[in-house]
Amino acid sequence: MGSRHLSRSIILQTLYEWDFHNLKDKDVRSIFQRNLDNLGQGLEDVDYPKTLLEGILAHWGELNKLIESGAPEWPLEQINIIDRNVLRIGIFELIFGAKKEVPPKVAINEAVELAKSFGGDSSRRFVNGVLGTIYRQMDETMIQK
Repeated sequence: MGSRHLSRSIILQTLYEWDFHNLKDKDVRSIFQRNLDNLGQGLEDVDYPKTLLEGILAHWGELNKLIESGAPEWPLEQINIIDRNVLRIGIFELIFGAKKEVPPKVAINEAVELAKSFGGDSSRRFVNGVLGTIYRQMDETMIQK
């Protein structure tokens, strides 16, 4: 498993646990550190998952609004926890991440791979559809950001 893919997996598991507890009861950073210690042995770039988590947290409200706009028939609370958090990771990398490091098509593909690995039977198609919609709606200036 590649270093970035492993980083995304650790972030997904962290966000899943935190979201499962309704974004309270536990500090997300302590969950992350435990997951990094337990699952991240041999991870070459430990800064990447930290940066990814902090970026997602900093843009939490914007990410949720983008999920709602990309899946208007699905209220955020009705999207299963795995799909919801895969989308947060994918949208963050798609819109707010460094495009030279993770181009938009790579961000979408990586999110789809996470959905295939961790989600249900329809997760891959759902995540791909929502991210594809958001990507098509993106302003040209955001793509070059």
